[in-house]
Amino acid sequence: MPKNRGLHDREAKRAEIIGVARELFVSDGFERTSVSRLAKAVGITANTLYWYFEDKDDILVAVLTAIVAEDAADYADIADRPLAERLEWLVERLQRVGPLVSTVHERATKSDVINIWHNGFHAYAESIFAVDVAASGFSGPEADAMIRIGTFVVEGLLTHAPSPAATRAVIDQLVAAMSHGRVPGG
Repeated sequence: MPKNRGLHDREAKRAEIIGVARELFVSDGFERTSVSRLAKAVGITANTLYWYFEDKDDILVAVLTAIVAEDAADYADIADRPLAERLEWLVERLQRVGPLVSTVHERATKSDVINIWHNGFHAYAESIFAVDVAASGFSGPEADAMIRIGTFVVEGLLTHAPSPAATRAVIDQLVAAMSHGRVPGG
């Protein structure tokens, strides 16, 4: 047996667990998916699951990281599109895993590993949006405020899930406010 086979098998099993967990967390919810049920769906014991992950929150972070990696790769294909199209794309992508968005916000106050992931995700998302904000003429505190407004808009659209037409209208208003190069009232 090659020396690295154990590592390869471990990585393959970990990837399998992440895939199954993603399906269960999205379809049935994080809270309703027990570690025992997840382990059974993967074909291992619950105790064996802990060989691959510290706890259920660690599994959630692995699922979220995989989703973000996929979305980041796909984002490269649309990165040159207008901001409104990219924001609409982002909202649509995140809506596919909508239950996990709520779970992250709920669990971030209870779990350091999820809170750290959540803060890292915000930093990543905000860094993408920051380029557009700067190109719109914002700087300093106004730029920081507009970046947060963009984040709040996306999170609000995910939390409240308006119709696609309403979603686009909100995004268009955000982009219009940015095109004026100032924070409304500023």
